[in-house]
Amino acid sequence: LAAWGRALADLHLNYEAQPEYPLVRRENPRVPPSLRVEKMALSRDKTALRVNEFLTLEGIPAEAYDYRLGSRSALEWVVEQYQVKTDARSGIVSDPNRPDDEGYIVRLVGQVIHVSLETQKLARQIAQATW
Repeated sequence: LAAWGRALADLHLNYEAQPEYPLVRRENPRVPPSLRVEKMALSRDKTALRVNEFLTLEGIPAEAYDYRLGSRSALEWVVEQYQVKTDARSGIVSDPNRPDDEGYIVRLVGQVIHVSLETQKLARQIAQATW
């Protein structure tokens, strides 16, 4: 159990160092290439994520939504939180894009899917060992 716990802690503490889940990248050749995120959107069946007009990530496994943070999956949390927002009262703009790392958010999506799937795999192993 201790080894599984360490693996789980490492997975979550070092999520940005985890590999990306292999998603299919569909690029729109009619718009300039960009990884900038304004507001992402999941498809109705949640198997694809529209990053922007240029890029859509496809092949999101249904199991990625089974790992939840409260009432939503980790991926849904990222989609909701990682968007450009302007505070109505102050006018301050919150922009999660990193000027020095344009691909950060796209990479994060793949890493969050990987972490979600691996977390569930470890949780199943722990449950089987304790029964």
